[in-house]
Amino acid sequence: MLGYVAEYKLWKMHFSDECFESVHKKDDHDRKHKGDLTVTYKGREFTIECKSLQTNSIRKTEHGYEGKYQCDASDRRRIKVGSKLVETTCLLVGEFDIIAVNLFAFEEKWRFAFALNEDLPRSAYQKYSPYIRRHLLATLMPISWPLKPPYIENPLPLLDRLLGREVEVG
Repeated sequence: MLGYVAEYKLWKMHFSDECFESVHKKDDHDRKHKGDLTVTYKGREFTIECKSLQTNSIRKTEHGYEGKYQCDASDRRRIKVGSKLVETTCLLVGEFDIIAVNLFAFEEKWRFAFALNEDLPRSAYQKYSPYIRRHLLATLMPISWPLKPPYIENPLPLLDRLLGREVEVG
């Protein structure tokens, strides 16, 4: 239930501004399209994947908080990595644009941490070849409060960064 509340809070807190032309939720059962929210910003559509902290991983430290969140598909699936077919619960690098991590469990305050998909840790699973590992995201990721790179509190600089790449390429 917390996941659905987090998606709603994410939408209201960060994606209800007038700068977003459209915000909608894809069908949760659509396994071909990852992302909990799809937002249209400056004419381009982006996918946002929302994840929550695993409460049993949270530790209070002298500097704040540390925890982990699970970043994987809900079930095993066959995906193509280059020319190879892999059965995994890992998400592909590039399968969504931005991760939004719900940090409510740190201090019972609604906050989110944002990072680009491409900046997230890769799988370290030794049964995958180095090539495959470079293309799969880790399934359990560390995060802290206060935030450390690659995480930031506002998704707009990340969206602008993604748009800037289009200009460079296009």
